[in-house]
Amino acid sequence: MYRLTNRMPGQLAGSVLRRPACQLLIWLLVLVAPGCETPFPGTGTPGAWRRRADFEGVARSGAAGFTIGSFGYLGTGSDNSNNGLNDFWGYNQLTNSWRQLANFPGVPRSGSVGFSVGNKGYIGLGSDQNGNRLTDFYEYTPSFDLKGLGAWRRIADFGGTARINAVAFTVGSRSYVGTGDAGQLTSDFWAYDPTTNKWSPVASYPGADRTGAVAFVINNIGYVGTGNASGTAQTDWWAYDPNTNRWLAKRNFPDGQRMFIQRSYGVGFAIGSKGYLSQGDATDKNIWEYEPGADTWTPRGTFDGTNRLNSIGFSLGTKGYISTGSSGKTRFDDLWELDPGF
Repeated sequence: MYRLTNRMPGQLAGSVLRRPACQLLIWLLVLVAPGCETPFPGTGTPGAWRRRADFEGVARSGAAGFTIGSFGYLGTGSDNSNNGLNDFWGYNQLTNSWRQLANFPGVPRSGSVGFSVGNKGYIGLGSDQNGNRLTDFYEYTPSFDLKGLGAWRRIADFGGTARINAVAFTVGSRSYVGTGDAGQLTSDFWAYDPTTNKWSPVASYPGADRTGAVAFVINNIGYVGTGNASGTAQTDWWAYDPNTNRWLAKRNFPDGQRMFIQRSYGVGFAIGSKGYLSQGDATDKNIWEYEPGADTWTPRGTFDGTNRLNSIGFSLGTKGYISTGSSGKTRFDDLWELDPGF
């Protein structure tokens, strides 16, 4: 199993590393204002990757996560023996440290989705240890007490069919979940409103039914594409406008002309007014930058870690992150940070 960790000597995998009191205080101070930006020094090299503190849980694939303020959250997934997991962790960008939080309360699972709305996070769907697909969803609230573990509660089950490897994104006060493998591939999309705790159907994804796509949001428009449709990796790219409930075809990823570009089970995230896509089951190691105004894709250097599937991608401020994932039977726990060099 691939393990390059920065744990203290004698610390067990998955155990909580005891942080100095000053570091715990920083966690609490940032949590008090989850919507505020946290200052973070740049790498000094535009488009560069650098290794950050390794994820301190078990190396895994198929995890789910979300961001709230200046924190990234990661949990669930499957380990090197394909055992389902339900532990849950937070990454503090300011201190470059991980902290174990309250366990995800649903059954251990992989292939779930995660998203956040305001100062709440959500994880649901996926499949359990026996391959049963799930519809349950849970809401996470960061904690302001001294332990800082946060709390979970179950919310309304997903409105569509149980599935794995769907995509999710948030625009304004509602989140959107769709596509995925429900025993057969799907293209339906559903909106979740936390104020009413209800799911409602919205316009279906216009491309082929698929699983393992990626999504991100730029200027209140959701972008979804790539993935696997009936055994074929895809390059199509679509924009969803919640105000009109319509999808608009965009330029294929990246332009339909390059070799080894189509992929599934990659990662996508947005930083400012641009989106980034990388990894998946392609041999291409580039990080691709999407500019929505020009509708163009541009390579922005190569990923410095090992190529992988089913990893987690997220952004905090002006930085992007990729962590966990798998390559064959190997599971990863490394964390990489991208500075696009705006």
